[in-house]
Amino acid sequence: MALSAAIVLAAGEGTRMRSNKPKVLHAFAGKTFLNRVMDSVAVLNPDTLAVVVHFQAERVAEAARSYDEQVTIVNQDDIPGTGRAVQCAMAQLTEAGKVDGPVLIAASDMPLLDSETLHRLVEFHTASGNGATVLTTILDDPTGYGRIIRDREGNVLRIVEQKDANRSELAVQEVNTSVYVFEASVLTEAIAGLKSNAQGEFYLTDALETAKAAGKVGAFAAPDPLTVEGVNDRVQLAALSKTYNRRVCERWMRDGVTILDPETTWIEDDVQIGRDATILPGSFLQGHTVVGEDAIVGPYTTLIDTTVDEGAVVERSRVQESHIGARTNIGPWTYLRPGNEFGEDAKAGAFVEMKKAHIGNGTKVPHLSYVGDAQLGDHTNIGGGTITANYDGVHKNSTTIGSGCHVGAGNLFVAPVEVGDNVTTGAGSVVRHAVPSDTMVYSENTQHNVEGWKPAWER
Repeated sequence: MALSAAIVLAAGEGTRMRSNKPKVLHAFAGKTFLNRVMDSVAVLNPDTLAVVVHFQAERVAEAARSYDEQVTIVNQDDIPGTGRAVQCAMAQLTEAGKVDGPVLIAASDMPLLDSETLHRLVEFHTASGNGATVLTTILDDPTGYGRIIRDREGNVLRIVEQKDANRSELAVQEVNTSVYVFEASVLTEAIAGLKSNAQGEFYLTDALETAKAAGKVGAFAAPDPLTVEGVNDRVQLAALSKTYNRRVCERWMRDGVTILDPETTWIEDDVQIGRDATILPGSFLQGHTVVGEDAIVGPYTTLIDTTVDEGAVVERSRVQESHIGARTNIGPWTYLRPGNEFGEDAKAGAFVEMKKAHIGNGTKVPHLSYVGDAQLGDHTNIGGGTITANYDGVHKNSTTIGSGCHVGAGNLFVAPVEVGDNVTTGAGSVVRHAVPSDTMVYSENTQHNVEGWKPAWER
């Protein structure tokens, strides 16, 4: 199956989104609409992948290049319409001598458009010998969609918009998805004959009338309507996201993951979860998060690009770009910023914040502490209220605390500082200098009691 070119239409503003950014750059399950559609199209390995831009053109083009360095960017002029977008794309591609064979055209506001559906569409088009093939789907309620009107042989006669349809046409449940495959020669002739409507727009659907004269126009119905559902506003975005997320949760449950409440559990596409893991309500698993077997996540926990090893527990916490070792306990109310590495059987407890901290096996930071830019050895215990003061106003400095240490409550480590193994520190200590192994260290602070210091009228 050779695909000469694929054209992704990403020029529109998406005014119904009421947004300062183009509709195609809104996120769905962890990726933008445009990213998802481009990824699906790229699986078909077209000779050329082109993205048509107009509204905030440079912003959309930059995003497209970040998804595929080889993408061809086509700038649509100020003449509106999908037909005009394809005219601009074909002119640029033809000038470069890149179009000879089937051309796939896809809208970029269908975040669940998948490569399998596109593959079957192109295969059907090639096998049927069509000059053009429309991707359609069957809806229980087709209200608002253009209806596919076929002849007795199954060929497409026309696409009728809702406002123009008569009673019998309104009863048709097969609708247009705005995804097409054209033979390049047919497409070139069809778009050359496009005429603008009353609003000065050129629509690609009108090209099918011309295409019928040059070759057979067929239709292939996508088996799953969800894969071709478009998003025009935030209400539709929320509804589609919820429906899709429910499917994702169901798939993981069938694979042996316990999800107590799929309605409040959100799992993005690139997440991996091991068998017998438990995901509790209110949890968000995002990016390239990996949850190991028998791990427990939640409730009310967000994991972003984080690895949680087998048997670990992460409760009521936010964790980003960190590695949680086996049987380690995180939370509740713990904030792990990027760069943390936990060994096995460790702990970061209530109201603990960490950043770029390496925590050894069996080491515990139970509560009310900040550990940043620090290395903690094995089986060390950090008392509550401890802070590694890592920032001197210019640079972030590191703290090293060895293995087997017992750090008293309310300690302050002024980085850069290094503490050896088997060190004990007294409560309230301020450690500014290196501490050798097997040492006890404390700061002597003079306590002053001032009696009767309040005025008599305040007593």
